Amino acid sequence: METSFDIIIIGAGPGGYIAAIRAAQLGYRTAIVERYPTLGGTCTNVGCIPSKVLLDATEHLHAARSKFGKMGISIPEVSLDFGKLMAHKMEVVRQNTAGLSYLMKKNQVFVIHGTASFLNNEQIIVQAPGSDDTIYRARYFIIATGSKPAVLPGMVPDKQRIITSTEVLSLEEQPRSLAIIGGGVIGVEMASVYARMGTEVTILEYADRIIPGMDAELGKALFRHLSAQGIRILTRHAVKKIENTGALASIGFINERKEEAELTVDYCLIATGRRPNTDRLGLEHTSVRLDEKGRIRTDETLRTDASNIYAIGDVIAGPMLAHKAEEDGIFAVETLHGLSPELHYDRIPSVVYTWPEVASVGFTEEELQQKGVSYRKGKFPFAASGRARAALDTEGFVKILSDDRYGEILGVHIFGARAADMIAQGVMAMQFEITDTELGNISFAHPSFSEAIKDAARSASGKGALNI
Repeated sequence: METSFDIIIIGAGPGGYIAAIRAAQLGYRTAIVERYPTLGGTCTNVGCIPSKVLLDATEHLHAARSKFGKMGISIPEVSLDFGKLMAHKMEVVRQNTAGLSYLMKKNQVFVIHGTASFLNNEQIIVQAPGSDDTIYRARYFIIATGSKPAVLPGMVPDKQRIITSTEVLSLEEQPRSLAIIGGGVIGVEMASVYARMGTEVTILEYADRIIPGMDAELGKALFRHLSAQGIRILTRHAVKKIENTGALASIGFINERKEEAELTVDYCLIATGRRPNTDRLGLEHTSVRLDEKGRIRTDETLRTDASNIYAIGDVIAGPMLAHKAEEDGIFAVETLHGLSPELHYDRIPSVVYTWPEVASVGFTEEELQQKGVSYRKGKFPFAASGRARAALDTEGFVKILSDDRYGEILGVHIFGARAADMIAQGVMAMQFEITDTELGNISFAHPSFSEAIKDAARSASGKGALNI
């Protein structure tokens, strides 16, 4: 068995498998190590992909109950088979992981299943159940081990009643009630999924608003929407302890009035963020060092303190996003190959896959105000879009922030249907330094949701919107 390679990638999530394919394309003898039986990492197996199955399915359920009648479509009884939904989710995951295995074979990437640990800067040992430990050597290593749910004091998951984002995607029954600790992306997405099913959902968020990392106007809009769906959102609430009482979960917290209170639910989802997954890597046997937040320290080329070891994705600084990890993977491989790729974290979009969706790239208004940057703002409501009216998706807006002097686009923020797809136009505008005037002069198909971007750009440039 081959044990020596040019490049070994540790971790087969989006960053890892993209890096492996790119390395193979450039002619390197490449191997990828994955501790779990299937490739794809958290994203494909217990994150991005399965959560989107549940989000899409429950949005169809919600639309059938709330929109179809207005469109003249009559369905006498609309019901949810929870078991079939979960089976469908697993089939989608299976198809995706099978596709990744095919890609590894197609690109001649050697797949190693087991847990990798460094022996030194040039060697790793891989432990696999049922087989002998094997030592592998490589000229270069790329660490792409991703992240796992963060655990805060007093909130230790038992994976039974106190669960993480992994377990909430694989419940055996629909809960009657669900409490979610954390109003970030994972929290609001899962709240949306289960509320559409009919579960009584409560979000407890320590900050003064949900999705606190995004533009405040987006958070306010999503708060109103989720509240209208019946989701109870409690901001400025500090959770102190969670207990499994047998058939229920009990949550003790301090509310915004500094009073102690308690909530009892079927399940409690801890969605308080994620932390770098660097355990059991044996980094102490290498020159690799961690920063003050437990992330692997890298330079601007994503090289660690060991000259032949790179790190990408959630284990390093920057947004913890699958597509950011993919960009890191390509960048690291092309850099060590001697190319000159570019990497701009300020142009990495963020998306919340509720419906309406939330999407953002660039600076928020709050960040520009804190920096003292003078800016223009253009905003166009979906309620004024003919395409949105036709689809009964009139909730939301597009907001564009641009430089007050030159018109360079500084940020694009969307709350509305298809925002996840539309935000790419904002990313391209920022990538190629298109001004608000230039973006407003581009021809957009009519009628389309994307016209809202054109009209928001025209508004920012001072020309004013044109479409309905």
